[in-house]
Parts: sequence; C-alpha cells; structure tokens
Amino acid sequence: MAGDAARIRRQNKLGKGLFLLFFIGPALLIYAVYNIYPIFATFYYSLFDWTGIQAEKTFLGLENYANLMKDRVFFRSLGNNVLLVFASVFTQIPLGLALALLLQSKIKGMRFFRTVYFLPFLMSTVAIAILWMFIYNPTFGVLNGLLSDLGLQSLQRSWLGEKSTAMGAVIATICWQFVPFYMILLRAGLTGIPEELLEAARIDGCTPWRTFTRITLPLLMPTIITSATLSTIGSLKYFDLIFVMTEGGPDSATELMATYMYKQAFRFFSMGYASAISSCMFILAFIAAVAILSLDRLRSRGGY
Repeated sequence: MAGDAARIRRQNKLGKGLFLLFFIGPALLIYAVYNIYPIFATFYYSLFDWTGIQAEKTFLGLENYANLMKDRVFFRSLGNNVLLVFASVFTQIPLGLALALLLQSKIKGMRFFRTVYFLPFLMSTVAIAILWMFIYNPTFGVLNGLLSDLGLQSLQRSWLGEKSTAMGAVIATICWQFVPFYMILLRAGLTGIPEELLEAARIDGCTPWRTFTRITLPLLMPTIITSATLSTIGSLKYFDLIFVMTEGGPDSATELMATYMYKQAFRFFSMGYASAISSCMFILAFIAAVAILSLDRLRSRGGY
C-alpha cells in the first residue's frame, strides 16, 4: 500500500509538472529565443572578423578582445559609462526619494504635483533629446538666454559642442528624465511601510529625521537596492538619448559603450568587434548586478 501511495504521489507531481510546463513552455521558448540565444550568439560572433552582411567569417579567437584593450575610444566610452553610473545612482535615486517623501506629505495639491513630476518619464526619449538640444543651443537656447538675463555672459557655453561641458549636459538631461521613475518606485516602497510604526515613533518623541533614519530608510532599503541595480545596469547599456543629442561627440567626449558598439556594427560594418564590445557590456552589467545584490545580502546578514 505504501508503494502504491508513493507511486500515486509521483504521478501527481509529474502531472502537475507537465500541466505547468504546458502553460509556461511557450513563454520560456520565446524568452530563450529572444534573450538567451542572442547572448550566446554575441559571444560567438565576437570571435570572428565579420561584416554582419557577408556570409564569410574569419575566425580570430580573442583578437577582438585584445584590440579592445588597446582601443583609446573604448576606454573613454567605458569611463563615460562609469561616470554615468555614479551620476545616476547618486543623483536620480536621492532626488527620487526626496520627491517621494514630498508626495507622502499632507500638502494640498499633491495629486497635481504627482502628475507634473512624472511627466518627463512619459515623454519619448527622442522628444526629450530635441527639447534639451533647444535648451542647450548656444545661439537661442533658454539656458544661455537665462545666463544673459542674469548678467552671467561669461558662463555661456556651447553646452553640447564643448568637450568640457557635453557629458555633464547629457547627464543632467538623463537625470531629469529618470528621476520620476525612481520617485514612483520609492513612493510605492513608502506606502508599504506600516503607518503604526511611524505613529509609534511620533508618540515616543522621535524627531522626523530620527524617524526617517531609523525606521523609514531601513525599511526602504530593499527598494533602494532594486533602484540602484536598475540604475546601474541601465547606465551601463544606455544609448538612445546620447546618440540623438551628440552621437558620442565632440571628439568622443560623450561616447558610451553602446554608441561605440552601434558605430562599429552599422557604420564600419565590423560586427565581430561590435559583438566584443557588447560582450564586455554584458559582463560588466552582470558583475555590477551581482556585486550590488551580494553587498545587500551582507548588509541584511549584518542586521543593518
């Protein structure tokens, strides 16, 4: 009897597994074809000298990666990506948190401000790029016009045309675009904090700052870690807005790994070299995500 019962349980488990596979299988197949396979294909193509158009490919081994290690433009683009990562994490998330806390307050008209603050994220990236190109225009741009009205003509610049200011200008635009996203993400995290804890802290005489640092911030840390992970990965593979605004110029001052990869693939038809750049992007993003999640796990074990 015990053997029959065990056999029935195994059959039930097998039936449940096949039932789940029937529904999950198509989604897994699509995910594998459009996500998993391209990753392995990118690493494969990075081993060849290939135009991306012709069928012939010449096997190079790791030569494309060796050339990357000597490529000045690639390292400049890598440095710009790292700068974008730090600017995004330490600007977008704190500003998003500040706006989320503001929306959490009891100020009248918060529904209106919530809509206004979220508008930049609703705009298309191309529209944002064109808008800020007009703002940064050295001749009739709003920014230079405002500086002129304030009597600060010495600070006027060709913001996207000078190497010293181009990267800062596009980073400011990117932060303006994505701060609302983290505002909504952190606002959702704030709503998950039990009101009873905050009320108990107020009754015990905790100041707003102490309540924030000892209750709100620790409970919000999982959302902050998620935001930091998304911001880091997104910054390492960022492409569209910078490509529209500057195409990586002037003199590669705003070049990112993604824009450099695009040029190698579709302007110079060096698909193998572009695949090597893409592979490096994937490795760096993977390492960054693992590092952030590992640090969060250590933080959790340490009780912080």
